[in-house]
Amino acid sequence: MEIQEILESLKADKISIYEAKKLLAIYSIEEVENFAKIDTNRRKRKGIPEVIFAETKKIDEIKKITEKTLEKTNAVVVSRIRKNDYKEILEFAKKLKIKTKTGKNSSSLLLFRKPIRASGGKVGIITAGTSDIGVAEEARLMCEAMNCKCITEYDVGVAGIQRSFPVLKEMVREDVDCIIVAAGMEGALATLVSTVVDIPVIGIPISVGYGYGEKGIAALASMLQSCSLGLSVVNIDNGIAAGGIAANIANRRTKKEKQQKLQNKKQNTSRK
Repeated sequence: MEIQEILESLKADKISIYEAKKLLAIYSIEEVENFAKIDTNRRKRKGIPEVIFAETKKIDEIKKITEKTLEKTNAVVVSRIRKNDYKEILEFAKKLKIKTKTGKNSSSLLLFRKPIRASGGKVGIITAGTSDIGVAEEARLMCEAMNCKCITEYDVGVAGIQRSFPVLKEMVREDVDCIIVAAGMEGALATLVSTVVDIPVIGIPISVGYGYGEKGIAALASMLQSCSLGLSVVNIDNGIAAGGIAANIANRRTKKEKQQKLQNKKQNTSRK
């Protein structure tokens, strides 16, 4: 049964709510040649688009999954594309007349059929250094895939702490709903940001660093051990997760504001 048929059957009391839920769950899984199962209904169910982790997939698999996903949804994020495959994916998208958004220093792509309107919330994205930009841009692409407006400021780490204060003032002025902080080495910037703003902060430990706490271990430990409340942490280099969480936070507030406006409008209309 197609979605329309399921909903009409539910409305006509031909099937129960339980049966409708089960049928919708079945409908939301698309199989690609017995090697991949795509959650095409994820965006409608939880607001998060499909993400293809490309680093461990063959180029043909990436193309088939991408094409199948975009038959059912408007956008897909392809993350961690191997260097040799990156140009080919861009050419593939162009051939299918699929639009793309790229990220600075990032091998991830946002592919979409129709323009993605910034109708959601606002997310601030900050990096401690220039080496952290690639992961931050991955988070940005994820947020934009979820209709969020992103305000980015890079290279404002604690090695020159005075650089961060004008940036944070701007984030507060812009009334961002969440701030993502990407930081390697000791990862101290996430704690600093969380300490001075009343905004949820998501820290991304970056695998930039050497010596005792190399490969992001010191940054992860530092963020997890932070004394500052209001700071949450994702895994090392996990820009996709940070973007998904931040956009969900931002969009939830926007959704409530829209619902409140609609309710107020209905009340005003009924008074007339």
